[in-house]
Amino acid sequence: MTTTDSDRVVLDVWCELQCTDCRTALDDLRALRARYGERLDIRLRHFPLEKHKHSYAAAQAAEEAAEQGSDWAYAEAVLGRAEELAARGQELLVEVARELGLDAEEVDTALIDGRHTLIVDADQAEGKAIGVTGTPTYVIGGERLDGGKSQEGLRERVEEIADRLLAG
Repeated sequence: MTTTDSDRVVLDVWCELQCTDCRTALDDLRALRARYGERLDIRLRHFPLEKHKHSYAAAQAAEEAAEQGSDWAYAEAVLGRAEELAARGQELLVEVARELGLDAEEVDTALIDGRHTLIVDADQAEGKAIGVTGTPTYVIGGERLDGGKSQEGLRERVEEIADRLLAG
């Protein structure tokens, strides 16, 4: 799905919360939010990588945070501490939830009972099906833009596509 209606465009961001390239991409995402506001629906899509052992749990915790009304704020907070996540794992995920005023016990319980694994698995499967191999990867207007190798010029490309879709 590329547009929700003629006044909005969807940007899917395939992200991994232990990925420092995804953290670097946050500046671009903030700039896009500032430029387009509600006209650009930036959706967090999960693509945990096997090389980061806490990325799958982080994706599940982000889904629980989203259920509690704090998806991007939580994701950004965890990305800001990616190196610490590598060292502390689930303990950090619960701590970040507490710091953001979320129900940290519920985040912990969600990690134990796995209630969000289907969402994370579905995102990852869809990502693989459309050719996502690394993070961050953007999909807008049916076009896949790979930021895992280089983010140079990606925001400009997203803006070109969004402007075209919003004008059309």
